[in-house]
Amino acid sequence: MKHFDFTFETKSLSEAGEFEGYASTFGNVDQGGDIVEPGAFIESVVKAKSDGRTIPMLWQHDQREPIGVWKDIAEDSKGLYVKGQLILEGDPTAQRAYGKLKAKALGGMSIGYGIPAGGSEPDPKRRGVTRLSKIDLREISLVTMPMNIQARVTGVKAILEGGALPTVREFEDHLRDAGFSKSLAAAIAGKAAPHLRGEPDVKASDATAFLQGLLKAG
Repeated sequence: MKHFDFTFETKSLSEAGEFEGYASTFGNVDQGGDIVEPGAFIESVVKAKSDGRTIPMLWQHDQREPIGVWKDIAEDSKGLYVKGQLILEGDPTAQRAYGKLKAKALGGMSIGYGIPAGGSEPDPKRRGVTRLSKIDLREISLVTMPMNIQARVTGVKAILEGGALPTVREFEDHLRDAGFSKSLAAAIAGKAAPHLRGEPDVKASDATAFLQGLLKAG
């Protein structure tokens, strides 16, 4: 089963744990080079409904951690619209997910899917991009860090491994992605600014060691 990640566009969140938004939008190329075309979900969603089968709501793709139910899954002109209900009573994982959604600390959705025969083809205009015209939707997960954000973290690590330093903005973005608040990330990046800018009185080796130590925690 493949995964396709998106930044979750939450439209609303109630105290009872109900929320709605888009689990997938059309036109986005993920870090694996896949792009979903309009109409890709329709057959799978319709078949699941006709079979009386529910699409699981999972936590971080863990099949042992269902955290709620999808009350509605439908494709529209923008993407895959979902309306869900977290099962808060007696489920610490769902309660944690709710708290993170409410604090906007949970930023991603990820779909687990298969590709039926004839459901994909190379993009004729973009090398390395695959267009998905038909998707067999298996599950939809709430995830802490969708793939596009993870790629940015990996990019910062690659800069360090290459012997260079990220910009102050790149480092601050990494801290935000790793879970630091906006104000704390800005404060830490500010303290690291002399290292990042390579100011004369700062040793480059000390700067690299300092930043690598922080990145290992992420």
